[in-house]
Amino acid sequence: ISTNALMEQLRLKYQQKPWTETLKLVHFCMDKPLQRLDGNAPGGPLLSCLEKIQRTLTAKSLFSVMNRLESLSKQKGLNAHVSPSGTACYITSTMFYIEIQLEKDGNVMDVKLAHVGEAPVQLLLFGRMKNYDAFGRILEDLSNLYQIPGNSEMRAKGYLALQALEKDLYSMSLLDRTQDVNRVTEVLHGKVGHLVPRTGGTPTNIEFYISPYQVLEAELSPGSQVCGTKTAVTLEGTDTFHKLPLSPLLVDSQAGEDGNPVFLPLTDELSMDLPAIFVLKFYQPIPMSSYSIEEIQRLTGMLKLFFILRIQITGLKLAPLYELIVQSTLKEKCSEDLSTHKSCFVVSLPDCPKHCYFINKSSEKSDLAGALVSKIPFSHPKCVPGVIEILRHQVAYNSLISSCVSEKHINEDDSELLYFEVVPHRNTSFSVFFLHPVKENLACVIIDVMTSREVQCHLHLNPQDPTLNSSDDFITRAVKRCMSVPVVMRAIFRNAAKVKADS
Repeated sequence: ISTNALMEQLRLKYQQKPWTETLKLVHFCMDKPLQRLDGNAPGGPLLSCLEKIQRTLTAKSLFSVMNRLESLSKQKGLNAHVSPSGTACYITSTMFYIEIQLEKDGNVMDVKLAHVGEAPVQLLLFGRMKNYDAFGRILEDLSNLYQIPGNSEMRAKGYLALQALEKDLYSMSLLDRTQDVNRVTEVLHGKVGHLVPRTGGTPTNIEFYISPYQVLEAELSPGSQVCGTKTAVTLEGTDTFHKLPLSPLLVDSQAGEDGNPVFLPLTDELSMDLPAIFVLKFYQPIPMSSYSIEEIQRLTGMLKLFFILRIQITGLKLAPLYELIVQSTLKEKCSEDLSTHKSCFVVSLPDCPKHCYFINKSSEKSDLAGALVSKIPFSHPKCVPGVIEILRHQVAYNSLISSCVSEKHINEDDSELLYFEVVPHRNTSFSVFFLHPVKENLACVIIDVMTSREVQCHLHLNPQDPTLNSSDDFITRAVKRCMSVPVVMRAIFRNAAKVKADS
């Protein structure tokens, strides 16, 4: 049969049917749940186009909103049901359901979420704006709460374990907390950073480091919320069983004599072996030294699992740490794909010549190696404060190195550049070499990041060279204040210029 004859038969078949029935038929045929759209599969491109059209068009009527919700639910592998009245949509799984009440004009009246065995609570994340992309992410996050092997009872136990962990983390966040404490103080000094509890499917978030520049930016823009480095607290399925608490373990909101939280022993009554593990999951992989990774492994007792997760997620083996820091910084600062093999970067600062930083990242020593870490597994809430301190330490160190990285490279017309070389030492210390402003000898500043809050700096000069009028204490205070190598070097050269002018 020819194409024209086939199309004529189809037209004659449906010309007597109302357009609304044809729409329902199209939705029925096309809105089947697909976990992944395969462009090579039959109908794959058509389904992909339909998704794009739905994201672009604004659903205004009650009928179109219901169709959009049903389609979105099926795409996320969930079931959707419309009430007999036609003004309520129920999105369900075996572990939770969402009730969306709509007005007859399609506007959202109320959204409620209920987990198995819990009373419904309001979900204020969809509302009248009807952001379907954000709502789709909420559905994914809710489904991910239960992605562990086993039956519904096992998944429910996993959810109980996550709830117990979240309660303990919240209790720890209240330890040594005063009423007038601000967010930045919590981020930098709190036992578990600044904690934002889980809402709906959005996991609990811990903000654990913020740079001085970000703090200054927030102070200069009242009402703005500058975001530091965060991690999400969640639960993931595993091939092996781990003993996880099913109820909170923190004894009370007071720390013990050593300042650490006091926990109940992990007995059989308070815990259960589950095919799952708690995870601190980062929104962007963090370059971490092999030393920091080993410290976290010892602290959490997850030597084998930590290694497996790191390799699975990043696909990387150990590499020079500085190469990873440069790679991550360029990815964050640049929208275009710049070569990570570059080692020279030009940094422009007000009221001073341009700086050119050569980052020596070719060392293969084991204590200078690292890996991109996307998640950290653990099984007990007592591990979290220690892990947070190690993460703060590493991110503070990374921020100093990344301050020397920019998307700008040396051009032929660059003149009067000040040249610096950044050379790593053991663990979290490094040197910055530069030419003495007066003599032709090398000078060196050694920066040792002892913790995220404690830094030691030492200036080394040839004994015959003139002083630069910058004491170790001055350089240390400057590093703590800005956590930026170029800003500190500008301060050193300004002090040296004063000495040269006086002489």
